Amino acid sequence: MAVVHNTTMEPTKLELLAHWLPQQRWYHGAGAPVLRKAGGFRLDDPAGEVGIEFMIVIDETADPVAAYHVPMTYRGEPVAGAEAALIGTSEHGVLGTRWIYDGAADEVLLEQAAALLTGKAQAQAQNASDAIDPTVEVATAPDRPLTVRVNRTPRDQRPAAALGYVTAPWQAGDVTARGVLLEAVA
Repeated sequence: MAVVHNTTMEPTKLELLAHWLPQQRWYHGAGAPVLRKAGGFRLDDPAGEVGIEFMIVIDETADPVAAYHVPMTYRGEPVAGAEAALIGTSEHGVLGTRWIYDGAADEVLLEQAAALLTGKAQAQAQNASDAIDPTVEVATAPDRPLTVRVNRTPRDQRPAAALGYVTAPWQAGDVTARGVLLEAVA
């Protein structure tokens, strides 16, 4: 089960994302965002080497407020050839230097997302160790080779053409929203 350390990160994930997010082609804000963590979940790496998190952040400068889905992996060493997917590095209070990558480009995250979509993995709580997240819903895909599609802007409609999908909630002000974060496609 995922271990969540109650410690500091310098810079924080939100600080790293505030610099990284506006550089992405799917970012539709204007200027520097003001981000707030609004939801998400974790998955386990069976090898125990890579932290896997699916984070939903809210850009509070957008009108209306915009939600973004940013899957991330946390590694103890840089990945050769993955410089384009690097969000940044951070000093973790327990684990030391962490290289934080865009999970949509990380095979470990994509393999575990496929395992979630086919019922072979369970979503873990984002902020608690050894806890299943009951708010994550999975429409299970057939157990066969598939491609995982990451929705950067969570969709509020179920995909008709997907073999399976994952939805999760997030908090936007006083409103709890739910959307499709991952889809299984052939």
